[in-house]
Amino acid sequence: MNPPEGSGGEGAAATLAVDLRCIRKEFPGVVACDGANLAVRPGTIHALLGENGAGKTSLVNVLGGVYLPDGGEIRIHGEQRQFHSPADAIAEGIGMVHQEFRLVPTLTVAENVVLGSAPRYLNMSQIVERVRHLAATYSLDADPTRPVWQLSVGERQRVEILKALWRDADVLVLDEPTAVLTPAEAADLGETLRAMADRGRSVIYISHKLDEVLSVCDEATVLRGGVTVAQPGSLAGVDRSDLAQMMVGETAAEVRRPADRPSGDVVLALEGVSALSDRGFPALHAVDLDVRAGEIVGIAGVSGNGQRELAEAVAGLRATTQGTVRLAGADITGASPRVRSRSGLAYVPEDRLGMGLAPHMSVVDNSVVRSYPSLRRGAMLDLKRCEEFCKGLVERFGVQVGRLHEDVSALSGGNLQRLLLGRELTGEPRVLVAAQPTRGLDVAGIAAIQEQIVAQRSAGVGVLLISEDLDELLALSDRLVVMYEGRIAARLDPSDTTRAEVGAAMAGGGSSGPIPHTRQPAADPTAQPQHRAAARD
Repeated sequence: MNPPEGSGGEGAAATLAVDLRCIRKEFPGVVACDGANLAVRPGTIHALLGENGAGKTSLVNVLGGVYLPDGGEIRIHGEQRQFHSPADAIAEGIGMVHQEFRLVPTLTVAENVVLGSAPRYLNMSQIVERVRHLAATYSLDADPTRPVWQLSVGERQRVEILKALWRDADVLVLDEPTAVLTPAEAADLGETLRAMADRGRSVIYISHKLDEVLSVCDEATVLRGGVTVAQPGSLAGVDRSDLAQMMVGETAAEVRRPADRPSGDVVLALEGVSALSDRGFPALHAVDLDVRAGEIVGIAGVSGNGQRELAEAVAGLRATTQGTVRLAGADITGASPRVRSRSGLAYVPEDRLGMGLAPHMSVVDNSVVRSYPSLRRGAMLDLKRCEEFCKGLVERFGVQVGRLHEDVSALSGGNLQRLLLGRELTGEPRVLVAAQPTRGLDVAGIAAIQEQIVAQRSAGVGVLLISEDLDELLALSDRLVVMYEGRIAARLDPSDTTRAEVGAAMAGGGSSGPIPHTRQPAADPTAQPQHRAAARD
């Protein structure tokens, strides 16, 4: 199904590579797409934009054969098609890179890449070398011999990209492909996609990073409420605020760095902390780090450089091999996650479903996990009180839910994150560890989560913010720490550094020497509790 090389010229443009007309897709109680249209020309990178829940993923799942449409028409290179399975779409040259991974954890990277497309008789050594070469060609750092269960979220997304590239699709659908990439890696991917487009291939690019969309994409389609509301065509002359307004119907406010204010005492301290990876190799090397009450300490780094192990070591989900972890001065190095939670530690993991929320449990059940001891009647949970608690949490944090007793997996990414963050904050924590809290969210969802994080800082909570979004870290952090190969590579002042300096440190350069706190501790030790009480009122 590959078009001839160089077919992205004017003649090819007469026939659309993808032409989705009046697509309708309905689920019980929800209309995901209601007459949505998408027209993608050969040789172009086409952005598909919209808020979480706008119907983007449902629309591309129809294109990819994952969903059967309830109405509408699919045309590929001018020919009408009807896909009954993903295999049908793959046969027509449609390659999908899903936001939610389709990987087998017990298989290696190479086995996952070729799964379903390899010849009957395998020469695994040759396949490993071909996958290694493919990864190097597209600057996708992935060891073909590693089992997927040992990979971080960012590394798993690279495997998904490799799967599509292996199949040599002439229409490539990418759902949030750079959510876990550094700016340099995202730029490299953009160059790769441009090279593909120059050879006549088409790319459908779903992203909430509007600046990235404007730099990478040629054209755009905007969905809202399952309907195509804008097809601006060429993005020349379109700016970020124009796209945001098309997506949400109004200009979305941006969260900026909070004003400087006195910070409090150290509420989280890591002293010489080391830990092993899932494979039993050193992942953290004598990390010294502290977080004060009322400040946000950002952690930057390329995915897989110890950020996940750091978060899990603080949360008590990963044993340390040396060093001490202190929470508000108390040694919690050997404490269980439950003890840490009751001592005032809130943890929002990077994996929302699985590590954070139980996908096959209801919204109510997931919401009361931290608070169930206070919702009991004798030895049993009071179901009415649990429902009331859940309703209050949903209203407070703006979680859009159809039914409280439906599986939490039915919620969109933004609503999953709001529910997870809201649940963790119900205990009024001293420390919040948030790993990739806005990954894959839309403009409004990002702003809502960032506002909650800033509100915690204002309430005197110490926040450890782990993110691969440099703009987010530079905008929100009071101090910035860069990790490289499990070590602290640099300690930077976000107000006096550049993206280039951070990027150099992420690549292994920079200084790990201490920097002074830019804000002094509060003179009155009672100031933080008083401020928190005011914030709760």
